[in-house]
Amino acid sequence: MFKTIKNDLPSSIVVFFVALPLCLGIALASGAPLFSGLIAGIVGGIVVGSLSGSKIGVSGPAAGLAAIVLSAIVTLGSYENFLVAVVLGGIIQLLFGVLKAGIIGYYFPSSVIKGMLTGIGIIIILKQIPHFFGYDPDPEGDFAFFQVDGENTFSSIIKTFNYIKPGSALVGIIGLSILILWEKVLSKKGKFFQLVQGPLVAVVVSIIFYHFTKSHETFAITASHLVSVPVPEDATSFLAQFSFPNFSAIANVDIWIVAFTIALVASLETLLCVEATDKLDPYKNVTPTNRELLAQGTGNIISGMIGGLPITQVIVRSSANIQSGGRSKMSAIIHGFFLLISVILIPRLLNMIPLSVLAAILLVVGYKLAKPSLFKKLYDLGLKQFIPFTVTVLGIVFIDLLWGIGLGLANGLMVILYKSYQNSHFLHKEGEDVDDGRVKMTLAEEVTFFNKGAILKELERIPENSYLELDVRKTRYLDNDIIEILEDFAFKAKERNIDIKLVSERGIVENPPSYIEFFKLRPKSA
Repeated sequence: MFKTIKNDLPSSIVVFFVALPLCLGIALASGAPLFSGLIAGIVGGIVVGSLSGSKIGVSGPAAGLAAIVLSAIVTLGSYENFLVAVVLGGIIQLLFGVLKAGIIGYYFPSSVIKGMLTGIGIIIILKQIPHFFGYDPDPEGDFAFFQVDGENTFSSIIKTFNYIKPGSALVGIIGLSILILWEKVLSKKGKFFQLVQGPLVAVVVSIIFYHFTKSHETFAITASHLVSVPVPEDATSFLAQFSFPNFSAIANVDIWIVAFTIALVASLETLLCVEATDKLDPYKNVTPTNRELLAQGTGNIISGMIGGLPITQVIVRSSANIQSGGRSKMSAIIHGFFLLISVILIPRLLNMIPLSVLAAILLVVGYKLAKPSLFKKLYDLGLKQFIPFTVTVLGIVFIDLLWGIGLGLANGLMVILYKSYQNSHFLHKEGEDVDDGRVKMTLAEEVTFFNKGAILKELERIPENSYLELDVRKTRYLDNDIIEILEDFAFKAKERNIDIKLVSERGIVENPPSYIEFFKLRPKSA
C-alpha cells in the first residue's frame, strides 16, 4: 500500500477538503448533530478504507440518505434511537455480503452508470454556484432538486445574484484560477507542483485572505460563509459530542423498518458507486462487490455505535480521489486520519476556510464528471445508449440520485427487453479440461449487460500465460457494456501475458489494438 504514497498523500489532502464540508452539510441536511457527519467521514475513511477491496473508492455520509435520516429521527423520537437502526442496518449489510448480494452491481448498464456520473457532475456544479458567490442558506451536501431551505436548484442560483458577497466571490475566483493554473500549467513545470496539489494552495490562500480582510468593510467574510466545525473547549467537551445507541428501543418495529431501508439504500448506492469508480479508474481495477458490502456493514456498525451517520461509498469523494491521482486505499485511509486530527487539533483553523474556495474545488470535480464531450460520445453510440443516459441525467438533476438511477434503469431494461426478448443469454467456454494453456470462449447470439457479471467472472478466471480464442461469429448483437469489458480486459491481458485471437465473420485478428474500434465497424452485429 505504501508503494504509491507519493500519489496517495497529495490526493488524500484534496479528498479531505472535499469531504469536510460535505460531512458537515449532510449532517445539517439530515437534522443530525454536525459532529455525526464528521464521525461518519472518519469511520468511512479509516475503517471502511482499510477493509474495502477498492483501491480508489472513498466512503462517508451520503446525500442520498439525508432525507431518510431526517424523517427517521422524527419517526423514532430521538437521535439515540436512530443510531440503533444504523447499527442494525450495518448488520443487515454484513448479511448481504455473506449472501453474495454484491452481484447486483453488475446488472446496471453502462449508459446508466455514465448518466449517474454526469448527472452528479451537473448537480455539483449547479449546487456549488451559490456557495461560490457567498450565498449559503442551503447546506453543503443537499443534492436534491427541492432543497431543505424551500428553494430548488435553479431558484437558488437565480437568487444568488441578489446576495453576492464580494469577499466570498473574490476568494472563489482566486481559488478557481489557482486550480486551473495549477492543473493546466504549473503541474507540468516540475515535481514540486505535482507533489503540492492546487486545492491545498487555494485553501491556504483563502485562509490568508480571510485573516487579512476580516475587518474590511467590503471584503470581510462572515462566519456564516465559513466552514463550521464544532470547537470543543477540552477533552471532556470533545467526548461529549459522541452519542450512543439506545438499545432499549430495539423492540420498536419502526427501528427495524428504518434499519432495512438504510441497508438497502446504502448498499445500492455503494454498488452503483463501485461500478462508477471502476469505470473512472485509469488502471481498470475491479472491486470485489461482496467484500465492499462487508466493509460498509462493518463501517455502519462502528459509526452507529459512536454516534455517526450511515455510510456509503460516495462518488463525489471517489472521483476527487481519482482526479487527484490516488492509486491505493491509503488515500482514503489518510483522508480519514486528516479529518480526525483536524477536528481534534485545529478546529479553529478549519473554521477560517471560506465555503467559496471549497465550492471552487467542487466545481472542477463536477466539470470533470460532466464534460460536454461525453454527451456526444453517448449519442454516437446510438439511441439504445443515449436515451437511458439522458433519462438518468435528467432524473438526477430534477429529482434526486435514486430516482434518476431508477428511471434510467427502467428505460434501459425496456430498450434491452424490446431488442432481445426472444433470445437466451449465455456464455460458452471450452478447453477448461485441457491443460495446454488454450481457452476458447464463444459468445452467444445476443449478449447484453445482463451477461456482464458472468463474462467478467470468466475472463478473470483465465490463468496467466494463456492463449484465448474469442469466437463472435454467432453473435448478432453485442452490447456496448460487453465491448467495454473486452477493452478493459485487453489492458489486463497484457499484464498477465494472455494472447487473444478474435474470430469473427470478417476474419481472424490477433491481439486487437482496440475492441471499441473493431466493433464500431459493424454496429449491427459482431
